[in-house]
Amino acid sequence: MCLVYILDDDEELSESLAWLLESVGIPSERFRDARTFLRSYDRGRPACLVLDVRMPELSGFDVQELLNETGAPLPVVFVSAHGDIRMSVRALQGGAVDFLEKPYDPQHLLDVVQNARRTARERFARETRQAGLRAKLESLTAREREVLALSVEGVPNKQIAGRLGISTKTVDVHRARIREKTEAESMAALVRDVLRLEAR
Repeated sequence: MCLVYILDDDEELSESLAWLLESVGIPSERFRDARTFLRSYDRGRPACLVLDVRMPELSGFDVQELLNETGAPLPVVFVSAHGDIRMSVRALQGGAVDFLEKPYDPQHLLDVVQNARRTARERFARETRQAGLRAKLESLTAREREVLALSVEGVPNKQIAGRLGISTKTVDVHRARIREKTEAESMAALVRDVLRLEAR
């Protein structure tokens, strides 16, 4: 189940939002200050964040920046009673999925949150796959890593053999073991996955 975090120092508004979400079966957790939220955020489950812009100590933009620095896969929906174009542009450039002005239309907010939850599930699934791939790559021997690194560079088997001072047949054996350990359909598929991982 995808959780919705609500980070807003306005108790009444956050409570009404939690009630709205609950009315359609969406679980939520409310926080009034950023530091408590950041300590409580569980990266081990899919979630999105409804985030107020203006808060004491750390603003919504500060929170967004901290989440971005850690690579958190948390889709953010900004809300603000004092929003303007400059704010919304900053939020979206920082990776937010939407920016709403208070008071917001309840149905529109639900639509936006449902979209953010779909994005959260997709990001969580992708991050889980990438974490699995990292673990598999760590199981490779030093020589297998060398063969894989050269394969990712697009170096042909014969040249890999020449660079590493081994036979082409030995390169084939290493590649077979790499595919087996990483459970890859093919070396080409594995190379694509590794390139995606490195692009993060």
